[in-house]
Amino acid sequence: MLNDSELATLRNRFKKDAEFLMQGASSSEEDGKSQEEKDSRPLPRFNRHSIFWILASIGVTYYVDFIPNVMENEDIVSWWFNVGLVLLGICLSLATYCIVYLEAFKGIQHYDQEYPAIPPITTAAFIAASFSFNFALWPVWSFFTPVILFTQFMGVVMFISILG
Repeated sequence: MLNDSELATLRNRFKKDAEFLMQGASSSEEDGKSQEEKDSRPLPRFNRHSIFWILASIGVTYYVDFIPNVMENEDIVSWWFNVGLVLLGICLSLATYCIVYLEAFKGIQHYDQEYPAIPPITTAAFIAASFSFNFALWPVWSFFTPVILFTQFMGVVMFISILG
């Protein structure tokens, strides 16, 4: 157990830490406008991460002959591939509905608050589609399949972020 002097030392250390944290909180409140200004400033469209994922996706597409393999390979489990296409279609149609119709035409910026079921349904459809595509394409690329599909996904997402 701690004696009285050790307890006093510990109490003083916590008191100093609390004072330091309180000073930091008050100074951050003064800098609140500058932080809000920093948050409102848009991020640059082109950054190292976006360029890396786009180039990696292009490289994977080229080196594994992605499109010809998906279109012509007979080892693909077509049932899983078709299920993945349907689920990806659901995911993309819900995303298009939110972005194009709700934001552009209706002017609803926070559609997740207006329609709270859309984000979880879209997420579940996308996760199920990714599993379906992994099962369907496993005979083609074996244990490289998740890496290839993840790289393609990230490349598409970063490309869309540059467009938007």
